[in-house]
Amino acid sequence: MRLRSMTGFGRGEASEGGRAWVAEIRTVNHRFLDQRVILPRLFSALEDPVKKLVAKVLDRGRVDITFSLHGVSAVEPQLVVNESVARQYHRCLRQLVDDYQLTDNVELRDMLTQRDIISLEEPRPDMDSEWKVISQALEEALSNCNAMREQEGKALQEDLLGRLEKFEGIVVEIEGNIPELHQQRQHDLRARIGKLLDGLDIDPIRLAQETAIMADKSDVTEEITRLHSHIAQFRAFLLSDEPVGRRLDFLLQEFLREVNTLSSKIANAGIAQLGVEMKNEIEKLREQVQNVE
Repeated sequence: MRLRSMTGFGRGEASEGGRAWVAEIRTVNHRFLDQRVILPRLFSALEDPVKKLVAKVLDRGRVDITFSLHGVSAVEPQLVVNESVARQYHRCLRQLVDDYQLTDNVELRDMLTQRDIISLEEPRPDMDSEWKVISQALEEALSNCNAMREQEGKALQEDLLGRLEKFEGIVVEIEGNIPELHQQRQHDLRARIGKLLDGLDIDPIRLAQETAIMADKSDVTEEITRLHSHIAQFRAFLLSDEPVGRRLDFLLQEFLREVNTLSSKIANAGIAQLGVEMKNEIEKLREQVQNVE
């Protein structure tokens, strides 16, 4: 399985005994697997098997599954005459005519005004037999939907890899400036401390030590190292054969954490601008990751 988008559509059809089942699946992004199944009322008992089959194929996303049945003569409601009740009504009406010496005869219209003589009965379909046909249609729809999700996923993968490469380029640029930033930071600290302590007798060795300690607090080597590690993980997930959307989303949170820490440590206008660019790329990556299964 390749990287898949959560946006897709699939249609499947299967038939047996003059009846045809059509299954249509529409999927969009969602944090979890959220299914909505629409079946003809007589077959509502099959909703749970449908959801279980879908869950075997899809990891997450909002999934709408609609089933329609064509050529339904075998499962249409039937009008049924309750002959036992009809005979009792007829006997009672005849008795009333005889007992009260009525001139009217009992006619069909008199019978039709009585309740329960004609009723609408719904058939009881064989669920096991119907499930064999429904599941075939559903599996075909899932297959077609997955093909579309994989096609969309390929485009997503290319876009994410391109944006990741751009983000990595900014990290490398900052990394290349670290030695110069360290020297500039130490120089600035010495100048500031020297100005504050102007005229005071301070041990130069002690001054150098304090300056080195303060400069070390602004060191971003650790953040750069972690960012490289996160980038490598992100790229590996993009090329993996399993659903990775949640893990990619988590890694982007770690990206942002390291960038925020890095930006706060370095008081440099150029680095601050690069930090803004990295955050912008993280946001673009996040927007695309929201649609990765």
